Amino acid sequence: QFKDGQITPKANMNIQLVDIKQDTSHLADVERLYNTAFPSDERAPFKWLVRGAKKDNVDFLACMNGDEWVGLLYTVNYDDLSYVFYFAVDDKQRGKGCGTAILKAAQAKYNGRRLFLAIEEVEEKYDNYDERVKRQRFYENAGFVHTGQKMQEATVIYDLMSVGGRIGNKEYRRLMRSFGGIRMYLITLRIFED
Repeated sequence: QFKDGQITPKANMNIQLVDIKQDTSHLADVERLYNTAFPSDERAPFKWLVRGAKKDNVDFLACMNGDEWVGLLYTVNYDDLSYVFYFAVDDKQRGKGCGTAILKAAQAKYNGRRLFLAIEEVEEKYDNYDERVKRQRFYENAGFVHTGQKMQEATVIYDLMSVGGRIGNKEYRRLMRSFGGIRMYLITLRIFED
């Protein structure tokens, strides 16, 4: 369905976020999507994500529309922060409103928390600038707003978007250490403060 040039979820969409720890039936689909949806410089080893998901503050979720698998959502939680580390919709489900519906379900799940995510920098210097603008609009349509901050993970610079407010550099670094432990000291992780 289209509204103001944007895809909106169908009224009959029934999005459920299913914990991979409790139901591994879609793990192969999730792994395939993860390996095709993200560039290699933005992907941690998949086994590392599965191992990390055993922690209480990590949610590795298969996204279902009723009985049909439609995507993945991986979040890391610390204090009142919930970081959408990875999010992707299956190729066959794109353009149907599933992505927006999943992000709305995530906002309901993490209600009262600062839910945030990083998108590729939206600047004209990039060859795929139009694609980046389109992605930004998608997240805006799903309720996320720009924090006005940039974030660096390893060698990649991102723009931050959130529901619930800005994120401090120190709390972001604590969140990442709660997830990856000592190895997080070996990677450049920072939010550029204004």
